Amino acid sequence: MDGLDSSTGKDLGTWLKILDSFNSKKRNEVIAWLKDEHKFNHMHASLLAGIHANGGKPVYASTDNLLDDQFVRAADMRPLYDAFVAFIAKSFPNATFLPKKTYVSVLENREFGAVNIKKAELRIGLDLGDRPFDEKVEKAKLTGPMPRISHMVVATDESRFDNELVGLLKESYFRCH
Repeated sequence: MDGLDSSTGKDLGTWLKILDSFNSKKRNEVIAWLKDEHKFNHMHASLLAGIHANGGKPVYASTDNLLDDQFVRAADMRPLYDAFVAFIAKSFPNATFLPKKTYVSVLENREFGAVNIKKAELRIGLDLGDRPFDEKVEKAKLTGPMPRISHMVVATDESRFDNELVGLLKESYFRCH
């Protein structure tokens, strides 16, 4: 939203007033109107609609808080999550982690993995298409990520961060790219 004024000629305050006068408060209708009438892309229209619905305040003030919030009920999992981040960095040096409200996205241009932080485990979500499930690779039970995250690996300790997981992550990466 920082570049809103330069890209549209109107600042955030002006857009919020415009949205105040729009005849619908339904999120999907606001987004469609911004896209159709004002040529916003979907992401910017959705973000602006969210800020408007949140009384003009940012929907998420800090991604740091989003990550920290996931450890409120799972504080003991922070060291394992940090080890997972280090593990990913070795095989995917350009990967980044983007905390969301209920999960953390693992991406390199596109999301190829996701992590749910639970009280006693990390659920590592992958896009493995129609790969059969087995004792190590289960049907995904993650909250938040896109439906294409079809499989998951459960990690309760660092021993799960092995070459097999690297192979699964690479398979997911190539499916997404």
